[in-house]
Amino acid sequence: MTDQAQRPDSGIPGKPTSASRTTLSHIMTGNDTNLLGTVHGGVIMKLVDDAAGAVAGRHSGGPAVTASMDEMVFLEPVRVGDLVHVRAQVNWTGRSSMEVGVRVMAERWNESTPATQVGSAYLVFAAVDADGKPRPVPPVVPETERDRRRYQEAQIRRTHRLARRRAIRELREKRAAEGMDA
Repeated sequence: MTDQAQRPDSGIPGKPTSASRTTLSHIMTGNDTNLLGTVHGGVIMKLVDDAAGAVAGRHSGGPAVTASMDEMVFLEPVRVGDLVHVRAQVNWTGRSSMEVGVRVMAERWNESTPATQVGSAYLVFAAVDADGKPRPVPPVVPETERDRRRYQEAQIRRTHRLARRRAIRELREKRAAEGMDA
């Protein structure tokens, strides 16, 4: 397999995975809770989107917008008083899009126990110019075996996203041609 970072047609020098990797940390308060008394999933999703957006902007060297969020998984509840760490990195890049992988960790603010993983997500960002039009992004250069695995897995997720989109479009076109509501 040829990594995109090695493709001669990209025209933009690649950036290593570590160049834009970041961690966003936030302590959870009573304002973040849901009706069950744990932290609202939407609060965690916003932190995930914020961290991923920072990484996408850093990698692309400018504005990037959220195109989709895949596989947001909540593994454990987050509680008031938890210090949440949202770790994000670019896993894969296309011409103007980037998949950002995010891992959500939590630890008690007043304990010295190790943080545990409480969630994860994959987001796709599109780099945009001042007019909101797609702009090219640097290829990502995986640095470690883990980065290379994430790159390959991201390619699989992209293939599945595109196939799902195509299948839905074809189904809608077929239903419209048959006079059914699309």
